Amino acid sequence: MSNDQMTKIYVLDTNILLHEPFAFLNFQEHDVYIPMIVLEELDAIKDRKKDVSRDARIAIRALEEALKDATPEEIAEGVPMKRYQSEHGSTGRLAIYPDHLLTNERVTLPGPENDNTIINAALHLQKDKFPQPVILVTKDINMRLKAKGAGMERVEDYRTDQLISDLKYLSTGYAEIEGEFWSKVKSCDSETEGRETVHTVERSALPPTLFINQYLFDQAKTFAGKVIEHNAETVKLKDLGYDRMMGRHAWGISPKNFHQAMAMDALLDTNIDLCLLTGPAGSGKTLLALAAALEMVVEKGIYEKIIVTRNTPEIAESIGFLPGTEEEKMAPWLGAISDSLDFLHRHDECRESSTRYIIEKANIQFKSVNFMRGRSIQKSIVILDECQNMTSSQLKTIITRAGEGTKLICCGNLAQIDSNYLSPLTSGLTYIVERFKDFEGSATVHIAGVMRSRLASFAEKNL
Repeated sequence: MSNDQMTKIYVLDTNILLHEPFAFLNFQEHDVYIPMIVLEELDAIKDRKKDVSRDARIAIRALEEALKDATPEEIAEGVPMKRYQSEHGSTGRLAIYPDHLLTNERVTLPGPENDNTIINAALHLQKDKFPQPVILVTKDINMRLKAKGAGMERVEDYRTDQLISDLKYLSTGYAEIEGEFWSKVKSCDSETEGRETVHTVERSALPPTLFINQYLFDQAKTFAGKVIEHNAETVKLKDLGYDRMMGRHAWGISPKNFHQAMAMDALLDTNIDLCLLTGPAGSGKTLLALAAALEMVVEKGIYEKIIVTRNTPEIAESIGFLPGTEEEKMAPWLGAISDSLDFLHRHDECRESSTRYIIEKANIQFKSVNFMRGRSIQKSIVILDECQNMTSSQLKTIITRAGEGTKLICCGNLAQIDSNYLSPLTSGLTYIVERFKDFEGSATVHIAGVMRSRLASFAEKNL
């Protein structure tokens, strides 16, 4: 049997269980080993006054559920994971590795560091279980480098929630058609109802990959539409009109390019419950989201309030020490929203008082992500800024808060990730863009081009 056909042994680092507490159930027929030092680290984290402590407690409870009623010998040897009660496809074994029994002669990396102990345990398993492949799984890039340098043959990131292999494959939410759209269409059935026109065209005339709410436009600027239905033969397109889209406005601002026009269409569409905006710094994501939100709350009265929140890596530690109410504590983190509000009212005679009036009139609430859990938010617009720093499970927590008549707008720039363990491919934003791309209640728009200033535009391209 070749190495590739053998069942593998995966050694998990602590950050994998904090990233996804049930991660040990995602390795199918392969065996999972958890070093004793990982349990000690989870124990140290579970009592901290931080958001991560919750994940540590869930991981400990999940491990206890998987290993209950097993003898010490069985735990060291490996307990079949199919005994675990919930639904999962894992048929391998789960074992706790007693790394505290490693003697000095069998230690490769010296020192008391926990990372070194985990690497030593993986190296020891690699030697003991040869030729069975042993893989160390960690989200810590430095630990991956250390393990490779110490002699670990296979070291990987946790890829179960990684849906694409390269960021260039990430859905932009639109497709550009070369030349003129109508010259490529041989047959078309059009229906008009009120002000809306829907064209049914052959699938062969359009790009091969299509999904619901994907925008289509041509280079000749003669056609702009949105996919509302598709099958193997035909596609239904809602005609939006290139010039009509460019002429739309919300709260006094109009799109500066067609990408912003598509974003504005998705933001103002009440049939879209989840709007995902990606793009570089200065492309106008936050400004457009806020302008559309104010338009729909104050002008049209469709929603009752605006809730603004964002992920802040160190907020759990620092928010308690800032003075004031939750809104006042969040103010330093939500400077982008304040700047956008200021910009939208820059021509007002008394800018400060009109901004204050709008915050009250639109019932704008600034909330911390940590306090969103357990809520049910009705008839509101929720703007989640900087969500490239969130994991898929954190975003799931926020998205599942949305009640009836609530619209969620997620903005993020995958080039500006501050989290220690996330990369553009493993970011929660990447994950939900891929997961929601063919859902009729969501739309994605990647806003290309920097509109902030020529200085910002040059810096984005050349620095």
